[in-house]
Amino acid sequence: MNQIGIIMGSDSDYRVMEEALKVLRQFEISFEVIISSAQRTLARTINWVKDFETQGGKLIIAVAGLAAHLPGIVAGATFLPVIGVPMNSGALEGIDALYSIVQMPPGIPVATVGIGAARNAALLAVQILTIHDRDLSIKVKGYRAQMLRDIEAKDEALQKQLSEVC
Repeated sequence: MNQIGIIMGSDSDYRVMEEALKVLRQFEISFEVIISSAQRTLARTINWVKDFETQGGKLIIAVAGLAAHLPGIVAGATFLPVIGVPMNSGALEGIDALYSIVQMPPGIPVATVGIGAARNAALLAVQILTIHDRDLSIKVKGYRAQMLRDIEAKDEALQKQLSEVC
């Protein structure tokens, strides 16, 4: 059983979403990735969502650019949490996708991350899964602690460099 499903509207989204896959692998979260369109393959999209839900999937990340209907269609077809990732594409460079995903009608929410923010989408998904997984929660706390150590080491190196210049 895959815990997280990632559905992309286009194969061109994959190069950005690879960052999300790295995060999910790092936290040892099972996932599946498909390409399906809200407009061009609507029945296929809804069937995949229903199958994923029936198989015990826990959360879906839906990725789309331009008018970005995919996250909303997915959210309307399931009770699972949906995280939308707007992609930088078209004349408006992702602003249209961002607005389309974040402005869902009342009753059908889609959590939305920044334009192209695949890494944050995966991290949010992992954090949601920690609600019922203590071991995963410990891994996330360790990840955060490592970020702190990395930033402190970078600051220490900067301070040393600045003191040598002065």
